[in-house]
Amino acid sequence: MDIATTPTNPEGNPELADAARTPHEPPVILREDYRPFGWLVPEVRLDFDLGLTRTRVRAELTVQRNARADHADTIRLNGDGLKPLSVTVDGAAADWRMDGDDLIVPLREDAHLIAVETEIDPTANTQLMGLYASGGMLCTQCEAEGFRRITFFPDRPDVLSVYTVRMHGPKAVFPILLCNGNRVAEGDNDDGTHWAEWNDPWPKPSYLFALVAGDLVANSKPFVTCSGREVECNIWVRKEDLARTDHALESLHRSMQWDEEVFGREYDLDLYNIVAVSDFNMGAMENKGLNVFNTKYVLADPDTATDADFDAVEGVIAHEYFHNWSGNRVTCRDWFQLSLKEGFTVLRDQLFSQDMRGEAVKRIEDVRILRAAQFPEDAGPLAHPIRPDSYREISNFYTATVYNKGAEVIRMMRSMAGVERFRAGTDLYFDRHDGEAATCEDFVRAIEDGAGLDLAQFRLWYSQAGTPRVSVSQKVEGDSLELTLRQTVPATPGQPDKQPMPIPLRVAVHSRAAAALGAEQLVVLAEAERTFTLPLSGPDPVVSINRGFTAPVVIERALDREDLVFLAAHDDDPFARSEALQELAVGHLVGTASGTLSADQQAAGEAAIIGAFRSSLADAALDDAMRGELMMLPSETYLFEAMATGERKADPGAIHAAREGLKAAIGSALADELGALHARASAVPLDDPAGRGARKVKTQALVYLAAADPGRTAKLAAQQYDAADNMTDRQGALMVLCGLDCPERDERLAAFHARYKDNALVVDKWFTLQALSLHPDVIAQVRALAEHPDFTMRNPNRVRSLYMAFAGNPQGFHDASGEGYRMIADVILALDPINPQTAARFVPSLGRWRRIEPARAALMKGELERIMAAGKLSRDTFEQVSRSLEG
Repeated sequence: MDIATTPTNPEGNPELADAARTPHEPPVILREDYRPFGWLVPEVRLDFDLGLTRTRVRAELTVQRNARADHADTIRLNGDGLKPLSVTVDGAAADWRMDGDDLIVPLREDAHLIAVETEIDPTANTQLMGLYASGGMLCTQCEAEGFRRITFFPDRPDVLSVYTVRMHGPKAVFPILLCNGNRVAEGDNDDGTHWAEWNDPWPKPSYLFALVAGDLVANSKPFVTCSGREVECNIWVRKEDLARTDHALESLHRSMQWDEEVFGREYDLDLYNIVAVSDFNMGAMENKGLNVFNTKYVLADPDTATDADFDAVEGVIAHEYFHNWSGNRVTCRDWFQLSLKEGFTVLRDQLFSQDMRGEAVKRIEDVRILRAAQFPEDAGPLAHPIRPDSYREISNFYTATVYNKGAEVIRMMRSMAGVERFRAGTDLYFDRHDGEAATCEDFVRAIEDGAGLDLAQFRLWYSQAGTPRVSVSQKVEGDSLELTLRQTVPATPGQPDKQPMPIPLRVAVHSRAAAALGAEQLVVLAEAERTFTLPLSGPDPVVSINRGFTAPVVIERALDREDLVFLAAHDDDPFARSEALQELAVGHLVGTASGTLSADQQAAGEAAIIGAFRSSLADAALDDAMRGELMMLPSETYLFEAMATGERKADPGAIHAAREGLKAAIGSALADELGALHARASAVPLDDPAGRGARKVKTQALVYLAAADPGRTAKLAAQQYDAADNMTDRQGALMVLCGLDCPERDERLAAFHARYKDNALVVDKWFTLQALSLHPDVIAQVRALAEHPDFTMRNPNRVRSLYMAFAGNPQGFHDASGEGYRMIADVILALDPINPQTAARFVPSLGRWRRIEPARAALMKGELERIMAAGKLSRDTFEQVSRSLEG
């Protein structure tokens, strides 16, 4: 790692600090204690003798004293569960010692050659960090601190090295040998083994190292760069999966071309390899020239993947490719700067997807994800800035805040600068820091200088946690509207008092009486309160604010129901139109769930929402993709956050009942329109360009019809399932059936499993659909599924498909008995010794107990206390549980 804790030590190593902590309490690592590493490692040579149960690694490190660091007569090489077989310095046996897991080697001169041999068992590596076995192949995952599980090394992102790697092993077992960079040599040996040598000419940190060895085949197609170089592009998979890789390869080519055209970034190696792995903790990893991917984000065809799956493959392929510059060529100085690469790259993949699929719908989807994952994080005990100040385990900071909010913060800079000036800033960033380990401050300064912005106050977005709330009030003065905005940033753990931050907001003033739409302008609220004077477009002004979701904030305003209906029907900004419908529904549902609405108010609110839905269904100017967005009610998770304000706590049971009641009312009142919509959409062929939107609204129609008339809709959903010629329609129908107690449910679930039982990714869907269902016996069904022969706790995809899906099912997880909480706590305890990184990701679902009504809150807290009392927790899980109890 690259951070020291108090007290500091010459090598900046955290493991030497905090000696007084309890045996199971990992140290707190502080950003302010960063120190440059005492030694440079310009060259690394690795030699792997590969085997599934025994792999021997010889590492040769060329080291030089770092003139910019404190003088040190030893070097600390991080390890994790390793024992050195031999250690030499300049060819002679070294006088080394172990300090915990780390290897300490004395060095007297300014430059040395250190050689270390280790031996590891990839099959025994259930953490899936470092070098591990997956289905007969070997692969690696080194971000954030996995390389130290392969060999001893200064495993920090600011130590950049040129790697040369030689791999050898049995050709029958590992016919394909892949590594970072370019293949420079290969050959066969007389004993049935073979070898390959790889060189990556670009200096990189150890977290970007990758190796894959296995029986794989490639879908290959070259890409010609803007300067005329030909790049060999390969998607490596098992032979049986090859037919499902065309979309991934096409997505890679589109990404390469887009990055040249939009950001001016050209690929810099002769090879670009992607390998699909079935056992993987993350979605994918951007290792230089050799991306290792979860199979979920590579394999896709219409029979096995939904439209959303196709989008996810394209987006993740793009994200990892874009890292080649925003993450690899310019990397992070330390892990506190994680959003430097992840936030920026998320923005880049969002902009790419907007260009591929349309800006309006993509923007609404991105905001939905932000509100479902990041807003609750910002409001809970695990709240942290996009550039955190401390951590115990860095794996816990691969969060929606670092990724998604980080992207929104950079998007705000882009909105204030404009597209061309923002591009000038990013060009300057890449030019200044190419080949370096940089910081978030380096990025902001480059945008500031390149775009000509003053971002002094804006830097607060990097250091303050919490979602700002902007209250809106207005009054008419002559032919102008005075719009007064006030911002507050809620207190978060460790940050009770916040300063105002610059909040850019796109606004327009429409006229309801004249049905006139006002011109849009950008205002920036940099103070706690400010009044803006805006021109009127006619009488009865209606303000459209935060258009396009310019800023990741909560807008608090008291709009009349008629104004919201007007915006939902007429606003020229697609996001604002969708947002008006969401506001209409949130106000009604929170009021209903909290018991603050009279019967007349409930009836009026329900009628207004039904009327807005009817308008969306009848609007011929809408395409079905946008219509599908307008048909979606706010999620129960988002409603929890809206209900839990001030002293009021969220009541999951009441929210669920209110939302289901509104769905039934919509389905009943609009039964004819929804039935007609389903029939029309069902007639659109699979290959029609309008088919994606048609498939979306088709299933949305079923959702509302099922809430109103379960028996009739069960037959309609079964018909959709039986007639489906694609996974989107089949999964949509099965999703609706899973929530119903009817014969059609069990029949189609059995048929689905029988059809896809040999396809792991589709079997994951089968588990997820049942774990997420509205069925009244969902808890019992999940427990039964955990005993199914296809379930295993050792594959992260399978664990997530059942238990993470269930943790995201408000009805089951928040069952008043507490059984849902108990189930997830049991999973955390069972999984932590096997795969702590995956186990820790379940904790936040329990950690939001403070925002839930008292009875359920006590049950949630009790499960967290039970986990903590178990002892011997991993660093990952300990940090999440302790913060959830303390925050």
